Amino acid sequence: MEKLVWQNNTFDGVSVFKIFESKSTKEIRINLQSGSAMKEHQAPGAIMVQVLRGEIDFGVNGEVIKLNELDMITLEANVPHSLLALKDSIVRLSLSKNDDVSRIFGVLKS
Repeated sequence: MEKLVWQNNTFDGVSVFKIFESKSTKEIRINLQSGSAMKEHQAPGAIMVQVLRGEIDFGVNGEVIKLNELDMITLEANVPHSLLALKDSIVRLSLSKNDDVSRIFGVLKS
């Protein structure tokens, strides 16, 4: 058993942290400073995105969906999407075990 801490009090642009990895999933914490964004990208497997704190605009298929605290959205593989923080936000990203966390860091660099 392991206690996982999602709370964060520091927001500076976009920061990504791998919190946990099991036999089937990877849990990622994304901290987004208000006004910061992750440009359009896609995942090779299905994902779940949940706002734990704050508020984001989640862009998908030409539509922008506002996600508030505790809202969650799921996407199938290869669906282009983007994120824009409307407030300082903490986002939980659940990835397939087969997905590579370094891909997310690549989104931030490009």
